Amino acid sequence: MKVVINSDYGGFGLSAEAIREYGQRTGLNLIQEGPDRFGFIHFYRNSVSEENYFLDRDIPRDDRVLVEIVEEMGEKAGSRFSTLKVIEVPDGVNWYVEESDGLEWIAERHRTWA
Repeated sequence: MKVVINSDYGGFGLSAEAIREYGQRTGLNLIQEGPDRFGFIHFYRNSVSEENYFLDRDIPRDDRVLVEIVEEMGEKAGSRFSTLKVIEVPDGVNWYVEESDGLEWIAERHRTWA
């Protein structure tokens, strides 16, 4: 299975170009607003309102379309704070994204008791 992670400090994020491409490929009606005074571009689903804010961090990291976009766009897929990378995780692994200061890796879930 292919999974997208951020391979540098700063945190996961997609470029505006990658978000627009994700919206087109998945049929989402994304409305772009900005850049704001800090240079950030914001996206909303269907209409510009707080409850319709589109957050790229909510896309599942194993989303097929996300993986395709990162593979095709390379370094252009990441935001100015991220360097995205597609990694292979063996099928059947119960995984999750772990991070430290935005640098991410995939970890396997294990059972714990308290």
